[in-house]
Amino acid sequence: MGKIIAIANQKGGVGKTTTSINLAASLGVLEKKVLLIDADPQANATSGIGIDVESVEVGTYQLLEHSNTAQEAIIKTDTPNLYAIPAHIDLVAIEIELVDKDNREYMLKTALQAIKDDYDYIIIDCAPSLGLLTLNALTAADAVIIPIQCEYFALEGLGKLLNTIKSVQRIHNPDLDIEGLLLTMYDSRLRLSNQVVEEVQKHFNNMVFQTIIQRNVRLSEAPSYGESIINYDASSKGASNYLSLAKEIINKNDSNG
Repeated sequence: MGKIIAIANQKGGVGKTTTSINLAASLGVLEKKVLLIDADPQANATSGIGIDVESVEVGTYQLLEHSNTAQEAIIKTDTPNLYAIPAHIDLVAIEIELVDKDNREYMLKTALQAIKDDYDYIIIDCAPSLGLLTLNALTAADAVIIPIQCEYFALEGLGKLLNTIKSVQRIHNPDLDIEGLLLTMYDSRLRLSNQVVEEVQKHFNNMVFQTIIQRNVRLSEAPSYGESIINYDASSKGASNYLSLAKEIINKNDSNG
């Protein structure tokens, strides 16, 4: 049975897309069959794994509209065991179009039912907002990973996100778990980075992943080449961080399963 994990935080620039791409690629390299869904109108996860956004004819938009099946939207990527449902800028319109629909929060969940068991993991890259797109992702997901950057305003907005998750659990998806809080953009030389790590670990304890994603130049270069860090530079710090995260998630789910 496949596990659907949404990567969500309404703050921009916290490493959501970087995490979505590289966690998905790392799970693929570790011989798990993975589907990456781009649910962000900016379509950065799509271009970040080498798919030309302009050429996308069937993607997340059609999936949410139910004009195409998930099967018709899936593209095989160059990364082992990694498949993708791409996004296009037209996804911007979906929030307005879904507003009057019945069960509008369940569109993605319904669309994924037919393929959920074909994959070990389905990773959803969410938009940096708490709108209908993110709501659809959280309603469809079994768990959510929240990236938190090791910077001054790290915890700002986290309460709002946790409240949204609580209300999704209460109204739409009682089975939604928090897979973990992921500390990103860590720089061991900065006192502030270390303070943020301490504070998050103190407040959230076991909810925080042991793996911390460090600042890494190769990690920020990779998307401009349309490659995950695994394809771009497998020996980099970024690749080793994301492989470590993937192993942590696999171990956790294997022991729970």
